Amino acid sequence: MFSFLKFKTNSIASAAIVVGSFSVLSRFFGFIRDRILAGTFGAGDTLDAYFAAFRIPDLIFQLVIVGALSASFIPVFTKYYKKEHPEEAWRFTNAVLNIMAILFGCAVVAAIVFAGPLAAVIAPGFGPEKQALVAQFSQYLFFAQFLLALSMVFGSVLQGAKRFFLYSLAPVLYNVGIIIGILYLVPMCGPMGLVWGVIIGAGFHFLLQVVGAFAIGYRYQPTMRMKREDRRYLAVHLLPRVLGLAVGQINVTAMTILASGLAVGSVAIFQFAFNLDYFTVGVIGISYAIAAFPTLCELSSAGQKEGFIETLSSTIRQMLLFLVPATILFLLLRAQIVRVVLGAGVFDWDATIATANALGWFVLSLFAQSIVFVLVRAYFAKHDTWTPFVIGLFCAILNVVIALLLAPSMGVAGLAIAFSASSMVQLALLWVLLRLRLGTLHESRILYSLLKFSIAGFFTAFAVQGMKYAIVTVISLDTFWGVLGQGFIAGMVGLVVYTGITLLLRSEEMIEFFMSIRRKFLRKVKTTEVIVTEIDT
Repeated sequence: MFSFLKFKTNSIASAAIVVGSFSVLSRFFGFIRDRILAGTFGAGDTLDAYFAAFRIPDLIFQLVIVGALSASFIPVFTKYYKKEHPEEAWRFTNAVLNIMAILFGCAVVAAIVFAGPLAAVIAPGFGPEKQALVAQFSQYLFFAQFLLALSMVFGSVLQGAKRFFLYSLAPVLYNVGIIIGILYLVPMCGPMGLVWGVIIGAGFHFLLQVVGAFAIGYRYQPTMRMKREDRRYLAVHLLPRVLGLAVGQINVTAMTILASGLAVGSVAIFQFAFNLDYFTVGVIGISYAIAAFPTLCELSSAGQKEGFIETLSSTIRQMLLFLVPATILFLLLRAQIVRVVLGAGVFDWDATIATANALGWFVLSLFAQSIVFVLVRAYFAKHDTWTPFVIGLFCAILNVVIALLLAPSMGVAGLAIAFSASSMVQLALLWVLLRLRLGTLHESRILYSLLKFSIAGFFTAFAVQGMKYAIVTVISLDTFWGVLGQGFIAGMVGLVVYTGITLLLRSEEMIEFFMSIRRKFLRKVKTTEVIVTEIDT
């Protein structure tokens, strides 16, 4: 009955479709969450404190949990799980789970004790009362992050086993839990209902991943023992990955600190714009990175260099197929997107314009932000975690320097410009050094595909812009439905034009995408030969 829990996705394109589809659904619920948040609290003190409070738990979560799992767990797990007797994979999983629970538990306790001083560091521009609210929020959010930390272990198991269904569904339920908190707990508990909703969502996330792991054979054991070679592998790769994530989190935290010194609501506006930008990064960049990573690890371990290069190159081409139209649509429809997602209640027009301006600068580097995720995992598959760290550190410093120069005069938009510029530099450095190692990334094929996408994108931009002005003549933009109608119709027309032109240009990436959908969702009906035997009467 529950065989779908063990459904395995083998091809990268099909896996990316599964992860990306649920990512779209998760982001959709995330937009609902943000719209309700914006309509209920506006870009004011409460949301400033709420978003700032996430920085402290997220920092510890990314360092202790994601740092260990993203670079170290999956390569070791896949090595054992591919064998006919995966008991060692489950023993390794339990050892990591128990160690992570202890480490993260200690970090959470320490952070709860020092929540007040940490709030002053994270948001130095806030007043004492606002900093106290940040500290109060963060103390409760630590418990939610502890549940997510345990869930991440089981999620990594599902990734390594190429079971992407429940792994991808978990973030959807996480956002559902937050929405429950906003709608039902905030009226009863006030602003604290926000963090209780996060805890409920984290509980949903954890339970779903545990069910998925048990469905494919996992059973808990109270052990922390693992092979010496596995301990050595974790130790060698954990430190640079933790440092790399520390750089990333400090980078975002620095943006929060700078935003806290700007006008009231700047932290919320920055976070809202970043969330909208991250929609595409999550759907395309992270989905393809998650889908490709187990295959890249397998090819690297087997010494199949040509297969590794071809997999990486084809993954990047598939990503660009979607990144080009996404960039165009977000640039041309950014005001409509912000107004539809956030423009409710006390979230006024000035806040909408400020968020749309920041979003425009963010999406200019969508291609860089997304492709970086795949390139970093290519380094991990090659057992190199130091190079991404060094490059990430340099680009984080560059980001802060540019932000310090632009934020005083340009506000939140200056922060977005700095983020985009540093992301492009990060992509360039990762690409050049990886190419020197591999010899080629099939750049000529990538550029040829990109040329086709750009031609299609050129006509898409004209179609979207023309449709925007045409719709204004028949639909009033004074209502939510009018703005939604304009953005939706113009966007759909643009996607139809883009799809049609890429097919006319015989884009192999678009053809492969449709074939992957067919393989994934449309099962061929196999005819069965029926042999009729005559029976003598």
